Amino acid sequence: MSVQSEDPLEPFYFEHEEQVICGQSVSPITDGYQEDYPSVVDRFFTRYYYFKGEVPYQVLYHSNRICLICLAPDHPAPGQGISSVNFDIGNVDRSQNVVKGKGKKGGMILQPESTLALLTTESGETYKVPSCIRGKLVEVNTALVEEPKLLEQLPEGAGFFAILLPKIENCDAIKASLLTQEQYEARLKHKKEVLPKIETSHDQQDSLSMEEPLR
Repeated sequence: MSVQSEDPLEPFYFEHEEQVICGQSVSPITDGYQEDYPSVVDRFFTRYYYFKGEVPYQVLYHSNRICLICLAPDHPAPGQGISSVNFDIGNVDRSQNVVKGKGKKGGMILQPESTLALLTTESGETYKVPSCIRGKLVEVNTALVEEPKLLEQLPEGAGFFAILLPKIENCDAIKASLLTQEQYEARLKHKKEVLPKIETSHDQQDSLSMEEPLR
């Protein structure tokens, strides 16, 4: 009976072999590793946010106008457990969207409140994921249908629902309609400060209503 290695990937790990070029020793590539190296999102996208009611969504805006529609970090769904993702929203199946050529002809034109997908959680909640911006639907992430748990596992940006392309002339208005990172954080901070006060007020009202009037 063979005994397997504790780490099956050990044979593939990088091992530096000393190299000398023009009399100079070449340092290993791992010397240039930066643990805090900016992520793909940090380097190439600007974070914007959209609220549908009190539920936040993220729009990752690339310099080439491509927008990724994602769950915001504080969206409640991952905490409830992702159960399913469906691009068939009833009257239309977004996964059947087809575009052609550089102009992305044929793509569905969506409004900010247009529903992209239906997201269901293990607690029974269903969220209608909005398009967040006005633009042409380029692609939906059908991998989420097969593996909805990817929304809980993938790094920021990788678990996008769809790619949208706004018109050049609409870009400034679209950015102005969304929240910046700073505005998003300020709104969440305000909500956390106000919510305990509302709950305390409700508790006091409930307590008063249970008291019997003096006779």
